[in-house]
Amino acid sequence: MLVAFSVTPIGTGEDVGELVSEAVRVVRASGLPNRTDAMFTTIEGADWDEVMTVVRDAVAAVEARAGRVSLVLKADIREGSPGRLEAKVATVERHLAG
Repeated sequence: MLVAFSVTPIGTGEDVGELVSEAVRVVRASGLPNRTDAMFTTIEGADWDEVMTVVRDAVAAVEARAGRVSLVLKADIREGSPGRLEAKVATVERHLAG
């Protein structure tokens, strides 16, 4: 399954990069395939428990430094199809090139 999520600290001012990096640090330490862009971090895992544990821990890391946190989450649930984090992007790039 793929989960794209965004964690935003609330009430800490306009510059949130330092606090958001705490969430990304948790994701990268998880060992799950992941990608971070300007709006979301996407992680790929085998099941709900594996992925949502990382999301929960990432939120907790930000929450530890900001009393209030906003979470936006989008999931693509598909059994038995690993490697989709890279494959989905490669498919779009192939269509753009052709």
